[in-house]
Amino acid sequence: MDINEKKVLLGKLTNAASTKSHINPTLYTKYDVKRGLRNNDGTGVLVGLTEVGEVMSYIIDDAERVPVEGKLFYQGYEISDLVKGFYGKRFGYEEIAFLLMTGELPTEAELKTFTELLADRRPLPEGFTEDMILKAPSPDVMNKLARSVLALYSYDDDPENRDRSNVVRQCIELIARFPVLISYGYMARRHYVEHQSLFIHDPRPEYNTAENILHLIRPDGEFNELEARILDLALVLHAEHGGGNNSSFVTHAVSSTGSDTYSVIAAAVGSLKGPQHGGASNKAYAMMKEMRDTVGDWKDEGQVKDYLASILRKEAFDRSGLIYGIGHAVYTLSDPRTRLLKHYAKELAVQTGKEDVFELYESVEKLAPEVFHEVKKSDKIVCANVDYYAGFIYSMLGIPPELFTPIFASARIAGWSAHRIEEIVSGGRIMRPAYKCVCKRREYSPMEIREDRL
Repeated sequence: MDINEKKVLLGKLTNAASTKSHINPTLYTKYDVKRGLRNNDGTGVLVGLTEVGEVMSYIIDDAERVPVEGKLFYQGYEISDLVKGFYGKRFGYEEIAFLLMTGELPTEAELKTFTELLADRRPLPEGFTEDMILKAPSPDVMNKLARSVLALYSYDDDPENRDRSNVVRQCIELIARFPVLISYGYMARRHYVEHQSLFIHDPRPEYNTAENILHLIRPDGEFNELEARILDLALVLHAEHGGGNNSSFVTHAVSSTGSDTYSVIAAAVGSLKGPQHGGASNKAYAMMKEMRDTVGDWKDEGQVKDYLASILRKEAFDRSGLIYGIGHAVYTLSDPRTRLLKHYAKELAVQTGKEDVFELYESVEKLAPEVFHEVKKSDKIVCANVDYYAGFIYSMLGIPPELFTPIFASARIAGWSAHRIEEIVSGGRIMRPAYKCVCKRREYSPMEIREDRL
C-alpha cells in the first residue's frame, strides 16, 4: 500500500469513526442521562463528599434556587477572610497549602517550618533537568509538565506506597517542585522551539513560591514586591475550587483506582490543560487583545457591544460564539475570586501604565451580560470569572501566555493533593459510573463475505 492509499484509508477511517460515534441526542433525554454529570438546572450531579473546598452561588428559598453573590470556602474558611488575613502582612500561598492539606491554619512556627520544608524539597533530583526536561522539550508547557510529573516516579525510592505519610511526602514534594517544572519546561520550549537564549536559574531557598516563579522565568531573575504579592494572591485564588471541577474530580477518580501519586497528578494536569478548564485565561487574554486591535474607540460602549455581539454570533475572534472569561458553570451573580483579582489588577495597571486597558476590561465585564441577554434571548445570569482578569494580570507581570495555565497548575497542585489524600482516607471504592449501550445487536460476518462499507 503506497502513501496515497494510506491517506485515503485514514480519511475513510476518520469518516467511519465520526459517523459511528454519533449518538442520537434524543436518547440522552429518553434514558435520563446526566450529560456532563449535570442536572437539568445546570448544577452538578452529586457524586461525592469533600471538606477541602466549597463553592456557593445560590440559596434555596421556598424550594426555589435564588442566585446570590458567589462565595468560595477553603476548609470552611471564606476566601475573602483568608486573603484579608494575610495580604499586606505576609505571603499567603504556603499558608493556604498547609490549610488545604491539614484542615487547619498554621501557627507562625508551623508555617515557618512548612515553608522551609518546601524550600528543601524544591530542587529537582540530580540529572532530572538535563535528562527529562532539556533533552525532551515540548512546544506545550502543560504537556511537558505532565510528562515531568510522570518522570518523577522513576526518581522516587518508594513511588507505589499509598501509606498516608508517604503520599503526604510525595504531595509536598510536588507542591514544592511545580514552579521549577513549569519554569524549566518553558525555558526549554523558549530555547529549542523559539530559538531564544537559554536561562536556567536555581530556585532560591529564601524565596517563597510566587517569588521563585518570577525569579525562575525571568532572564535577570529580578522582580519587585508588588509583583510577587499579586502573583501570590493569584496562586491563592487558584489553589482550590471544590471536588466537582474536572481536574479535582479526575484526582478523586484516578486515586480511587489505587494508582500512584504521580499518575494521579499527571492525569489532573491533563484535565487542566483543556481549554474548557484551565486554558480559558489564555483565550480570554487573546480575545481582549484582538478587541483592542479591532475596536476603534474603547470608550464607545456601542462599539464594544457591537464587537461582543459579533463574538456571540460566531463572526469574530475564534468563531466559537463564546465570550471567554464571562460565565461560569457554578457562579451566577459574581465570582468571589474575580472581585479580589480585579481590585489588585487595577493597582498593577496603575503601576504599569495600563489604566486604559483596565478600563476596557471593566467595560466588557459590565456590557457582556447585557449583550448575552440581547443576542442569546436568554435570562441566564452570567458574570466575569477568575480567568477574565487572570491573563491580564499575568501579562502585566511579564508572564507569557504559554505559562498562564501552568501557573494555574502550580497553584492547584495544593488542592489536588488535598483531594488525593481525602480520597485515600475516605473514598473506599473505585469510581464506576454506568454507561448504557444503545448499539443494535448484529450477527458476526466471516471475512470472505464482508463488503467494503467505509
